[in-house]
Amino acid sequence: MTQTNPGPAPDIRAAQLKEQPTAVVHETVPMNALRDFFGRAFAAVMGAVQEQHVQLAGPPFALYRGMPTDVVDVEAGFPLAAPFTNPSGAETAVVAGTLPAGQAYEAMHIGPYESLQRTYGAIMARMRQDGASPGAAMWEYYLTDPGVEPDPAKWQTLVVWPVD
Repeated sequence: MTQTNPGPAPDIRAAQLKEQPTAVVHETVPMNALRDFFGRAFAAVMGAVQEQHVQLAGPPFALYRGMPTDVVDVEAGFPLAAPFTNPSGAETAVVAGTLPAGQAYEAMHIGPYESLQRTYGAIMARMRQDGASPGAAMWEYYLTDPGVEPDPAKWQTLVVWPVD
């Protein structure tokens, strides 16, 4: 795979999502600071969830509101098997959230994060073809831990984009 030959187009499928409780850190972050934000957010959420003895229900994710520019409105955390309770009295960045129910398109992105835009473009093209309107938020499940798999060409990211 190269810039001129990026490989096969992602397989895009329609999905019916169920509401999913989450625990997240929500911030507006410069795009070039996302990696640091994710490390900090995932560690903070993991610690808070363990304190409450809530089970994780999936891999880490990041939910983006609106189209990213040089900054992005993002929540990073984990889906949970039970609702998270916002700590009272404690000053913490970790809060309860939800991934919404509804219709969405999903596609598995394989490769470095820098090429995710190609997968988003393919999903957008499929939405147009189907007469669907993209929702204002979308999220990515990070199925591969870059600390375990150092080769970005093997990273797997499930992109979920709800429709209005």
